[in-house]
Amino acid sequence: MQKLLSIFLIIGLCLVGVDLQAQVKTDSSAIITKKITDTSNQKKAKVFDPRLATKRSAMVPGWGQIYNKKYWKLPLVYGGLGVTAGVFVYNVKNYRLLRLAYIYKTDKDSTNDKNIDPKFKNLSAGALRSYRNSFRQNVDYSVLFFIVFWGLNVADATVDAHLKAFDVNDNLSLQIKQGYSPLANTTGISLVLDIHSKKMRAGK
Repeated sequence: MQKLLSIFLIIGLCLVGVDLQAQVKTDSSAIITKKITDTSNQKKAKVFDPRLATKRSAMVPGWGQIYNKKYWKLPLVYGGLGVTAGVFVYNVKNYRLLRLAYIYKTDKDSTNDKNIDPKFKNLSAGALRSYRNSFRQNVDYSVLFFIVFWGLNVADATVDAHLKAFDVNDNLSLQIKQGYSPLANTTGISLVLDIHSKKMRAGK
């Protein structure tokens, strides 16, 4: 019985040795393959230029987001600009109608009253003037908001392009290190988070 146990033990140790040797070879191959893959990925990785993203978004809204491959932001960009543009058109249209209505209402020629838009015919000259000024102010506000949304579109594309240079994947360099602290004058354990950009990581 003891002889059988010894034989099985020897066979088991041999199998473990072979398995460990195979595992070492596999790990070595995996490391080499990973290095080759990482090198090829670094070569193929697209470099995002914040200046180019800024110029494209300034020329055509959403172009910078397309350049940054943030396609899900396109509905937000065009939605915001589209709403402000629609409000601008609405305010301009009503402002022009109210301006003409006020002119016809105050020209002392009753025959021109028929040229007033039906929805403004029952309004007095004072009310027409007040609504006209209100819509004129709204035109200015809608232009301002349109410019603000356009600027936000440019700023978003620029910030996204800058953030592309930073490593935000799961393999962040969060490490526990032991060392000496000159401030506390003691030796202890510290938690180190490396937030360098991808370019700085590649240069190490």
